Amino acid sequence: MKRNSTQAAAAISESQPPARERRRRGAKRREQQRAIATRLAILEAALAEFAEKGYEGASTRYIGERAGMQHPLITYHYRTKDILWRAVAAHCHDTIRKLWDEWIPRESNLTPIERVREEFRALLRFTLEHPNFHLFMLNENRPDSPRLAWLVKNVLSKNVGRVLPQIRAAQKAGDLPAGEPLLVHYMLIGITSVLSSLGPEIRAISGLSPNKPAVVESYWKLVEALVFNSGKATARLPKTLGPRARRRTAS
Repeated sequence: MKRNSTQAAAAISESQPPARERRRRGAKRREQQRAIATRLAILEAALAEFAEKGYEGASTRYIGERAGMQHPLITYHYRTKDILWRAVAAHCHDTIRKLWDEWIPRESNLTPIERVREEFRALLRFTLEHPNFHLFMLNENRPDSPRLAWLVKNVLSKNVGRVLPQIRAAQKAGDLPAGEPLLVHYMLIGITSVLSSLGPEIRAISGLSPNKPAVVESYWKLVEALVFNSGKATARLPKTLGPRARRRTAS
């Protein structure tokens, strides 16, 4: 028995890398994690810079200042402003699709209307967590934008291609209004981006903080009632937030 235990311990020891190799691998993993964290910080700073100043007004030097990094570190990870802008766009939409995969797995048994509802609920969550996203996209939403075609081909077509079949199926089932599915898609984008795109105005005119959970929940109940409940909207509209609730949800 003792010999078998010794042999087993020796086999385990042989199967493990030497201590120096383990340290090297650990250091490499930590370096990779730092690089990932650095790129994410750059992308978040760049999203804010591009949203506020547009592509032409944005500067990689100021992006470095926003991120608290030296300019050479920005250009080390993203050699040009165009490469960085594309990385921001791809990162945002990749994150949206990851949210969809988490919330609405493709193998789940949800109906088409349930899938549409959860996808746009996830989009609402994303826009509240990234309030600069709407303006970032809006800056390129003009015919003369040299980046719009790239967005459509490399980013937007993937998202639209996933959602449109579900919208069509929900329309066929009578759960969404008839009409051009693409217009329904963009109508829902408009609805779910209100709290982020018009947040400062909502706060200024009412005192409500659009990113507070109670306000978000109240708004989503409106969306549920008006869009996803098919004829039952009047009976299920949420109550108006009164003065006391407004004080609680104000910043």
